[in-house]
Amino acid sequence: MPEYNSPFLESIYRYMITRGYSKRTISTYIYWIRYFIRFHEKRHPLDLGDCEIEQFLTFLAADRKVAFTTQGLALNALAFLYNKFLDKPMGNVRGYRPASRQRKLPVVLSRAEVSALLSQLGGTHLLIASLLYGSGLRRIELVRLRVRDVDFNHLQLRVWFGKGFKHRITTLAPELVPALHRQIRKVALILDGDLANPVFRGVSMPDALARKYPNALRALNWQYLFPSSVLSLDPSTASLRRHHLDESSLNKLIRKAATEAGIDKDVSCHTLRHSFATHLLESGADIRTVQEQLGHQDVKTTEIYTHVLKRGAKGVRSPLSELQH
Repeated sequence: MPEYNSPFLESIYRYMITRGYSKRTISTYIYWIRYFIRFHEKRHPLDLGDCEIEQFLTFLAADRKVAFTTQGLALNALAFLYNKFLDKPMGNVRGYRPASRQRKLPVVLSRAEVSALLSQLGGTHLLIASLLYGSGLRRIELVRLRVRDVDFNHLQLRVWFGKGFKHRITTLAPELVPALHRQIRKVALILDGDLANPVFRGVSMPDALARKYPNALRALNWQYLFPSSVLSLDPSTASLRRHHLDESSLNKLIRKAATEAGIDKDVSCHTLRHSFATHLLESGADIRTVQEQLGHQDVKTTEIYTHVLKRGAKGVRSPLSELQH
């Protein structure tokens, strides 16, 4: 268990881990709850109310200048704290200053730039980048893929508990089938070695699935498609397991490849997802189809890619262009 130096935060950690919250959610929520407590000079949350919550959220927008989504994360963490953990439901918290919601146009690579980036990679790294672009995956969705989520017959990937805890199916490029078969063989070899370890307790799985399928922890099809290079202790049970690849390493991988390819743009894993969506629309795909592929709840989120495709501001052709003919 992480060291929080606070019995209160440790109790929140135990509450969340035993209820199957992801490690990322636990870390994020505890960060904002701790920040909230420190902001109010370490007063106990039971002694604070809606007014103090609004003060904190306003501080984040006015003084910290956080983004709208960041302020939303803080609000979600406090809603969990009061509504679930403390069982002291929040009231109508609306009197805070909302953070700026101005959206930036996504950074998109051309097809030539994507090819140049991919040409700098090989082996598993090439497969990872190809899936991010070819299937429009978020990086956390990629590392959470299990062997069983690859559907070779229908050329699709099953994404479980994506953003908003939603499931979806996205496309799989047939060109990646041989590389995926090689990757699964690597996973099988790693699993064989793990099974020979007498203290190995299988792959990490949600508690409900572990109870329903007790033998699945050691089955190949439940192993992560991109496993970690080392075994680690499960913080909820102290069992030795093999988790998935650390997602934080992927942006470094993609940025390095972009730099070596001579791409002068701010490139990340999400850039490949943006490029996937934009190139689908360029090829004539219906926006609703792209929405489903990306797992967007609202089509308005997907529509931002139509702005990338338009020529100039609002699609207006500059009159200067007419002087060149």
